[in-house]
Amino acid sequence: MAGIPVKDRVKVSQNWRSGRCREAILMKWKCSQMPWMQLEGDSLYISQANFILAYQFRPDGASLNRRPLGVFAGHDEDVCHFVLANSHIISAGGDGKIGVHKIHSTFTVKYSAHEQEVNCVDCKGGIIVSGSRDRTAKVWPLASGRLGQCLHTIQTEDRVWSIAISPLLSGQLMTHLGSDFPPGAGVLDVMYETPSTLLSCGYDTYVRYWDLRSSVRKCVMEWEEPHDSTLYCLQTDGNHLLATGSSYYGVVRLWDRRQRGCLHAFPLTSTPLSSPVYCLRLTTKHLYAALSYNLHVLDFQNPR
Repeated sequence: MAGIPVKDRVKVSQNWRSGRCREAILMKWKCSQMPWMQLEGDSLYISQANFILAYQFRPDGASLNRRPLGVFAGHDEDVCHFVLANSHIISAGGDGKIGVHKIHSTFTVKYSAHEQEVNCVDCKGGIIVSGSRDRTAKVWPLASGRLGQCLHTIQTEDRVWSIAISPLLSGQLMTHLGSDFPPGAGVLDVMYETPSTLLSCGYDTYVRYWDLRSSVRKCVMEWEEPHDSTLYCLQTDGNHLLATGSSYYGVVRLWDRRQRGCLHAFPLTSTPLSSPVYCLRLTTKHLYAALSYNLHVLDFQNPR
């Protein structure tokens, strides 16, 4: 917000609070996808099938230059997940491999990481962690001379859908969060806000806020999706705003973390093209949502 005039800050803030925005479609694709995306400066990175494409935003932030800045390939099957770290793209593939791509060069390496598809990946401080359908999580070095050397394998006894490295980078198993979850209450997205606080969401339709200083057995706050839909993804502004993506009709919900109920809901698809929201990303003025057939933007700077 620092570079935005005060008057515009107030206007944008009020638009978020009241749910005033303009919806548009940034991209479309013909075949159903399970896209993942990341934002980096004025660039958008998005996966489509076994490629990751980089696009530059136009100055308004609500449209893209049509020609991609870069195309990153290497997987034999769809890219399931990827992160940006240390000028690299670390990608997880349905072929059981991890890909390491340098953003500003043609350097690409892929290596066999798991016996089945790699569902999630994270990278911090030169360390890569991956989670797979094969019921393991693994730790890898990012150093170019040691790519593909597994440092540690964790038997999870269940499919790993989401993974995140603590900002503390301790390298140790700290604890297990929660207890007495029913079968099928899998976590589909997790994100740290600080070394002590994190958010999770998943199949059981709840967003949970955890504070490791308070308790590891019970979350300190939770929000329930009102239509009993699985929650695929979440994002926060680091303050009071929380956004979630649901499994039906492309519903994006905005929440005020000081309240129990949802503030606003934006259904981005309808029957017969009902789609989950596979990935969400926020900026000060925009919300981006990736669905099966298109990429949507909600523009809170110029609502109408």
